[in-house]
Amino acid sequence: HKEIQMDNRFVSTALGPGDPDDGDQGRQMRGLAIAALSNIREDKFGYKVPSQSRTGSYLVNLEYGAYCTCPDFEERQQPCKHVYAVQITLEREERPDGTAIEAQTIRVQYGQHWPAYNRAQENEGRHFGQLLRSLCDTIPQPPREPRAPGRPSLPLADVVYGLGLKVYAGQSTRRAMSHLRRAEDDGLMGKVPSKSSAIRYLAEPAMTPLIRELIQQSALPLRAIETDFAVDSSGFAGSSNNRWFDYKHGETKKKVKWAKLHLMCGVLTNIVTAADCTASESADVRFFEDFVRITAENFEINEVSADKAYLSRNNLHAVADVGGVPFIPFRAGSVARPSKRDKRKPDALWEQMFHHFTLNYSDFLQHYHKRSNVETTFHMIKAKFGGETLLAKSGPAQVNETLMRVLCHNICVVIKAMYQLGISPDFQSQGILGQNEALDLESL
Repeated sequence: HKEIQMDNRFVSTALGPGDPDDGDQGRQMRGLAIAALSNIREDKFGYKVPSQSRTGSYLVNLEYGAYCTCPDFEERQQPCKHVYAVQITLEREERPDGTAIEAQTIRVQYGQHWPAYNRAQENEGRHFGQLLRSLCDTIPQPPREPRAPGRPSLPLADVVYGLGLKVYAGQSTRRAMSHLRRAEDDGLMGKVPSKSSAIRYLAEPAMTPLIRELIQQSALPLRAIETDFAVDSSGFAGSSNNRWFDYKHGETKKKVKWAKLHLMCGVLTNIVTAADCTASESADVRFFEDFVRITAENFEINEVSADKAYLSRNNLHAVADVGGVPFIPFRAGSVARPSKRDKRKPDALWEQMFHHFTLNYSDFLQHYHKRSNVETTFHMIKAKFGGETLLAKSGPAQVNETLMRVLCHNICVVIKAMYQLGISPDFQSQGILGQNEALDLESL
């Protein structure tokens, strides 16, 4: 990004097509931005460069001198920003001697300490129940009014512990009852809830914030290790359908019920630091700020990477406010500064990250590549706990089951870190979970 003086005015050389003519230097800068942001395709007539101000594209041909079909080239008969964009793209795809660089798929391989990994997998089942019990013991029992009618409430810690064992086993509530009775014999459960009670608690909306808090608390043993984080979302299909009659076409239609999981995870161990789930489609961008705030309360944030769905000024500032650097790619229509007709004011952080993205694209990708680890996190959750299909039927139950899968994933990650990193998790020393005023434990 650079500013030059024209007619006693300073104008940006990297703005859009509606700005004053800033000369050949400005066209080169805009061409560099187009090369970084747009998909330039080659066909038998030349190169198709997407238009930045309207739909469609312009044709650029460099075979017999530079030529472009845009109005700027037709008026001046001089290289325009589209010509420069094609030239910059070709320079990146050719060697210094002029020979073409063939496209290659780079496979990034991560090292694995297999002896420690094998020991963690072999002993995971033995440690899982103990760590889950230690985490559930931080849940206080909700107060009950004296002489209240009805049966006494089940211990909430035992209910959550039982749901965790059920999800970890990947079985239905009926089949998981044997695991719960075995935990009772081992002294890990005080009272085994009936299958009806377990189903009722799983479908209770008030359980959702409690499970989210447990996810955050289960990640604390790794707060000295994780400093870079990634955000994304993924869907989990249910086992039931929504049905309706389409009067327009005169037929009954159906659609699978599904839940959408949003999470932030560390890129080293794949521990989930914050998560939320909705029973249907939901916008990704609105969860970003809360995830950054929650993670910053327990972790030191250096970098946060996310895809274009999370691009907004508020999200960039949310990361910068906690001392981190946001690596979120810009869309094809993004500009460094708003136009004169735009009522928004220029944003220094937006402009800084925009030029880092356009002018230092290779360095940006090295940081943004860490976002692929969040895809690994989703794969770990789905592969370990029954794929993408949820066993629950209702919307609240599907949300809670999905979040319980994340909680079980975190405990498995902590077990792996015990063998690979030598940590000793102690959830009891982290405090009582019920101190969070946002939790409505009395309704449970």
